[in-house]
Amino acid sequence: MDRQKIEDEALHLSKEDRAQLIQRLVLSLDSPSPEELRAEWLNEAQRRAKELDEGTAQAIPGEEVLRKARALVR
Repeated sequence: MDRQKIEDEALHLSKEDRAQLIQRLVLSLDSPSPEELRAEWLNEAQRRAKELDEGTAQAIPGEEVLRKARALVR
């Protein structure tokens, strides 16, 4: 199916269905690829490791993080 045929059919959808289709299409443009996600997470992990090594960030024990998170949910 070519783009023109898809466009023609989409224009026959209800206003709500067209809005949902638009949203999905726009989100698909903004979503990074799996490779981009991996690269972003690797950069973030390296940044955090550097901060810990340099002493500009402080590690928090997992138990403490969980305790605070559970307190916020209650």
